[in-house]
Amino acid sequence: MDIPQELRKLGLKATLPRLRILQLFQESKSKHMNADDVYRLLHDEGIDMGLATVYRVLMQFADAGILIRRHFESVASVFELNEGGHHDHLICTNCGKMEEFLDAEIEQRQEAVARERNFVLHEHSLSLYGFCGDCADTLKPGVGKRFRRN
Repeated sequence: MDIPQELRKLGLKATLPRLRILQLFQESKSKHMNADDVYRLLHDEGIDMGLATVYRVLMQFADAGILIRRHFESVASVFELNEGGHHDHLICTNCGKMEEFLDAEIEQRQEAVARERNFVLHEHSLSLYGFCGDCADTLKPGVGKRFRRN
């Protein structure tokens, strides 16, 4: 994809900071970043861009369909590249770690539930909240363990 050309098609200038923000999402180990994460990465690289500007660019990219803005409970809004495929999320309520997953059985069951109730789904999201393995191992005995299988 020719990113500068795509930005121009959307009416956005292909500035170096905008291009770098997109590259950060493409290069990052973490697929989900909030405005503070992006701001810190830019700052560490010596790119002078204010937090409000970072947030505005992220929202422009979300409005243009380049990024997807996700709202999770107890976590700041995060953005991820719009790669066109559906997936669901596991979110650690202790450290904020997020993992994506796709489970065909869950997807089929959701479709069936909608059909049984005479709904036609056009979109959905599933977010499961709990503790990642690292956090679960450091919790006090009994905390968060009720669903854990050993």
